[in-house]
Amino acid sequence: MADAATHTLSVPARVHGTVLCREPLEETGGGAPLQVGFHGYGESAERHLAELARIPGTESWRVAAIQALHPFYTRTQEVVASWMTRFDREHAIEDNIAYVQAAIDRLAEKNPGGVEGTVVLAGFSQGVAMAYRAAAGLGARGNRCHGVIALGGDVPPEISDQDLAKLPAVLVGAGVGESFYTPSKLNADIARLRAAGVDARPAPFAGGHEWTDEFRGIAGRFLAELL
Repeated sequence: MADAATHTLSVPARVHGTVLCREPLEETGGGAPLQVGFHGYGESAERHLAELARIPGTESWRVAAIQALHPFYTRTQEVVASWMTRFDREHAIEDNIAYVQAAIDRLAEKNPGGVEGTVVLAGFSQGVAMAYRAAAGLGARGNRCHGVIALGGDVPPEISDQDLAKLPAVLVGAGVGESFYTPSKLNADIARLRAAGVDARPAPFAGGHEWTDEFRGIAGRFLAELL
């Protein structure tokens, strides 16, 4: 007897995400610049926000971290999250982009200048791909993103050269001692971004797959330049 046929249904589902936001510590008048971050695999928005807040010069920035939609427990029962797996990847990308755009819109509502003020997106590890996707998406909607900080992660392969051309200046960080985002990957991404006309700036630093004070200093100077 032949096996019964099976098929797959894709069913949209509404879920709620979480965004942590630290208000500017220093009042400068008018709308504060906005930095929005995307954490790595197995991390949390809380941890990522703490890293972003340590970048020099961000005291006058509104700093936010978006929590990925797929939470799970670590062995110590800490709740962390992932942006996606290879399973149903195309739908996950679509869902994540819609979620991130809605989160940025909500954050922009808190700014007197809306999304017309300075907006910088920052990603670490798995979150780098989301920073690139979100920046390209903002450009496609006519809302300018002024900069991207990408630490230890690749340019997503599905972003076309046409969409890459919408990206603003990009700071690409890579620890010289790390095994994931290697120097060869860094060089390949810089070449691809520059071929699309992007102001791509490599930022190798002593360290591994991590935030370091050296890289935070580089990122702080990059942010100051964008104001």
